Amino acid sequence: MEKIFLLPDLPFDYNDLEPFMSEETLRIHHDKHHAAYVKEANFILERLDKAREGGLELNLKAELKALAFNAGGAILHSLFWANLAPPGTSKGEPVGSVKMAIEEEFGSFERLKEQLNKTAMSVEGSGWAALVYQKETRRILPMQIEKHDVNLYPAVQILLVLDAFEHAYYLDYKNEKAKFFEAFWNIANWEEVNNRFEKLIQ
Repeated sequence: MEKIFLLPDLPFDYNDLEPFMSEETLRIHHDKHHAAYVKEANFILERLDKAREGGLELNLKAELKALAFNAGGAILHSLFWANLAPPGTSKGEPVGSVKMAIEEEFGSFERLKEQLNKTAMSVEGSGWAALVYQKETRRILPMQIEKHDVNLYPAVQILLVLDAFEHAYYLDYKNEKAKFFEAFWNIANWEEVNNRFEKLIQ
């Protein structure tokens, strides 16, 4: 069958996010970690197809758990690269409709940053912090994603994700992950976040 998960090209060069994310970190993160999630998710789908055709015996529970982890990793990383931009090319703070919604929900952009940084810092083990739009309540909310668990997606729509896995920051920030979460705001692509938001509220 045709591969479902693809490794997207980065929308910038490997050194474009410096000094907030180094070229070495970006190459390893995108070319190794993200690529591995994509490869494994597609490989599991191939095994499931063969099992469905009767040509392979599988531990279905283990396969589906691995598929959820790797597919979630592929999806979240694709969202992550798109919500990053070289410093100076984005406006550095929310724009358009999402700016108004953030101010209404959080009171200020600074308050949003504080809450999302705390969300990322309090992830147990590995995972993500996300800014999401909940359609039923029409609210923008912070959310933790354990590992790559995207079971709530698309029940809540992800506007922005912040990778709290160690591989996202350790080469540049060692064990001071709070510095990475603070640096993240210098490379957040608010035009992309606003585009995602406006598609949801149309």
